[in-house]
Amino acid sequence: MYKVRVLSDFSAAHKLRLYKGKCENVHGHNWKIEVTARSRGLDKTGMVVDFKELKEKLNLILDGLDHKNLNDLKYFKKVNPTSENIAKYIYDRARGTGRNVEAVTVWESDRACATYEP
Repeated sequence: MYKVRVLSDFSAAHKLRLYKGKCENVHGHNWKIEVTARSRGLDKTGMVVDFKELKEKLNLILDGLDHKNLNDLKYFKKVNPTSENIAKYIYDRARGTGRNVEAVTVWESDRACATYEP
């Protein structure tokens, strides 16, 4: 099995609903996003997927989140914008690009992350 990863980032605000503590208030993060794609075989160029193409697809998704209050976005009006749910949101959209996306990891700080993989 071959795996490749790309990293990107975005900045956004959010607040956690049903949470008791500081994170129930609006606050922001410089989120780091890691997307992993996998394949049993390689294409004719010897790649799982071109890093450039995978990163371009990821950045299109992140453009819709960058410098936003995530709670104001339609999806997160119903879904609490936790790191776990942000990872699934990005995964669902990245998976739709036709790339062999295996997992998405969302880092909200250098020491805290959440991963979604079905």
